[in-house]
Amino acid sequence: MPESDISIPSSRTAHLVANAYRKHFDDVPQIFRAPGRVNLIGEHTDYNEGFVMPSALGFYTYVAVGPRNDQTLSLHSLDFNETIGFSLSKPAAGPSCHWSDYVRGIAAVLRSQGIPLQGANLVIKGDVPIGAGLSSSAAIEVATAFALLAVSETTLDRREIAFVCQRAEHEFAGTKCGIMDQFISCFGRVDHALLLDCRSLEFKMLRVPADVSIVVCNTMVKHELAGGEYNRRRADCEAGVRLIRQALPEVRALRDVRPEQLEEIRIRMPERVYRRCRHVVTEDERTLHAADSLSRQDLASFGRLMYESHASLRDDYEVSCRELDCMVELARECHGIFGARMTGGGFGGCTVNLVDAAAVADFRKKVSQQYEEMVGIMPDIYVCTAADGASAVSEQPA
Repeated sequence: MPESDISIPSSRTAHLVANAYRKHFDDVPQIFRAPGRVNLIGEHTDYNEGFVMPSALGFYTYVAVGPRNDQTLSLHSLDFNETIGFSLSKPAAGPSCHWSDYVRGIAAVLRSQGIPLQGANLVIKGDVPIGAGLSSSAAIEVATAFALLAVSETTLDRREIAFVCQRAEHEFAGTKCGIMDQFISCFGRVDHALLLDCRSLEFKMLRVPADVSIVVCNTMVKHELAGGEYNRRRADCEAGVRLIRQALPEVRALRDVRPEQLEEIRIRMPERVYRRCRHVVTEDERTLHAADSLSRQDLASFGRLMYESHASLRDDYEVSCRELDCMVELARECHGIFGARMTGGGFGGCTVNLVDAAAVADFRKKVSQQYEEMVGIMPDIYVCTAADGASAVSEQPA
């Protein structure tokens, strides 16, 4: 883990994993945590080397860890009530669609980079809602990386940890994600969003006003086509870049293309590929304008860009769904709302809303009631704060 990390006081979940570790392994563990995230704007731009604006959320995955005297990783998940073990020297390759893929992937990628890992016992529990588009996968990846590095007495820069976790998700979970989720889980800062250039990894912290709440509305649906469609969207973008290069050979990724250039090349592109590219190119512009708006505390402009982002995701990228559209429209009608949009990969999951803190209670009540009436499902609504990134957790309670 990074040498500069300072342990934070433990929480209720940290106590749960510590007590479970003592029960299963009869030892006192080290504890690490990493947060999930919500993306305020900049969707499906990260794997196109573009711009994103995530915030780490105060939902964490916790990992309690201690050393073993062999080359085995023994994992126990409190969420799934399951124990599994595997050898560090022969981890199975490829996705198995099991929660342990994330841990196995981190261990395998670290070893492939020449890091001598120690065998370890781990107990894992997450507070990040699973399947809600809040990046529970990055949270377990980053927390596991911190834990395995610590128990092996090895250090890595946080940027390197983010890349390790991204590669693990590519190779062991089968999702060709960008760097955003792992990066914000490592670098989040309380009360801030982060404008990230996904090419250079330069970033700028943007303060979220104290009187504004980040409200995440979970539609409670996740349509089955989500995983495969994510990779198909990425393939469409790559196809678009190949066509664009025929006219603009200097283009490396869609972040290099201006909207007017795309319009000039449109005739060369299949309509579907053009619309995928149009979303990404215009979303990069929206994200940069949104960063300027937030730095000026111009929440009206920021909110307008959020609505435009949702419309582009719905119409050009085609990753929204009836439930997400309904949630955004219900939010738009509420008092105290600045902006709303779907967040995450799409086809269900969550919307993110910026709401006047004084109006949050009424917002939750109205959206919850009307969504249930229209869709027939009671949503989960989380009032969130922008949180700090991954860290060690001390044994002393807060």
